[in-house]
Amino acid sequence: MPAYDVIVVGLGGMGSAAVHHLAARGHRVLGLERFGPGHSRGASHGGSRITRQSYFEGSEYVPLLLRSYELFDALAAESGRDVITLTGGVMVGRPESRTVSGALESARRWGLEHEMLDAAELRRRFPTMAPHDDEVALYEAKAGFVRPERTVVAQLDLAAKHGADLHFDEPMESWEPTTGGGVRVRTAAGEYTAGQLVISPGPWAPGLLADLGVPIRIERQVQHWFQPRGGVDAFRPESHPIYIWEPAEGSQMYGFPAIDGPDGGAKIAFFRRGSDTTPEGLDTEVHPEEIAEMAAGAGRILPDLPGSWLRGEPCMYSTTPDEHFVISRHPAHEAVTVACGFSGHGFKFVPVVGEILADLATTGATSHPIDLFHPRRLME
Repeated sequence: MPAYDVIVVGLGGMGSAAVHHLAARGHRVLGLERFGPGHSRGASHGGSRITRQSYFEGSEYVPLLLRSYELFDALAAESGRDVITLTGGVMVGRPESRTVSGALESARRWGLEHEMLDAAELRRRFPTMAPHDDEVALYEAKAGFVRPERTVVAQLDLAAKHGADLHFDEPMESWEPTTGGGVRVRTAAGEYTAGQLVISPGPWAPGLLADLGVPIRIERQVQHWFQPRGGVDAFRPESHPIYIWEPAEGSQMYGFPAIDGPDGGAKIAFFRRGSDTTPEGLDTEVHPEEIAEMAAGAGRILPDLPGSWLRGEPCMYSTTPDEHFVISRHPAHEAVTVACGFSGHGFKFVPVVGEILADLATTGATSHPIDLFHPRRLME
């Protein structure tokens, strides 16, 4: 029976980062993934994910973001892959909105470089945007986007280079503690033992981590690509930033510059407007009413963007009740570390979460601030 120091289950963003860090530290690592490398059936796909430091979800995240930026740069250098691009970004809404006030709080607490723009200055600087007169924006030059598929593949390639065994199309069926510590993992192909187990299951968390006692909702979210009226020139990264917009009368929206060539359009989506789903029951069709709703939302903030709809792609958010992550040793099993519930805002943390998971699996602790992410907060 093969024996490893650590088995990592789930090789999406977080799991691929974990096997990379563990293997680079010289540990014997097995990674198990139910699909192929860099697949599009979970939560680590869609061509782009926003990254930013002035974090409206909570200033506690900022130290992790600063480290994640360092690790994305290191990943790009080591892998030779273009995984992160800084375009600048704006958080837009009324001054009291969570998007603006929360971002401003984080920027001030951590001394992050930023500018506050009124509506007239936002329109002048970024003519593609049409804010209401009572809206403002926090501008952050260090915001941008990361490439999820490239990131996952880069981390897996480096993990393999450092000696990790990576098994694709081989989902975990069950696991159990072994006598004297450690774990035994079963798949259809066989059994494996290890001193530690890391479970990073993405939207499969409700099933694989049912014993954790954490309520996780799986939400279907749709990403849309529209070809702007007049083409993409005005939406290129040098003139159009990433953005998150919180209209007073509607849901948050987020979007990107045109980063996929002259015919690739620009990506936009609602931040939280999902419907309940399961991985097995995910509706992969994008419906006409969803396109119309997104076009109306896009036109509210970017009049030239709706243009023509090119395509849409559903993905899945794994959302905890407070929208914060779960990263911890399993409260009932010292040999198990869990990472789940990344709630639609986790991918920018991928490399630092991998570092944290490697720390927890090998030493039981980490120097990173992760008290916010302990599952006990959701079980009390």
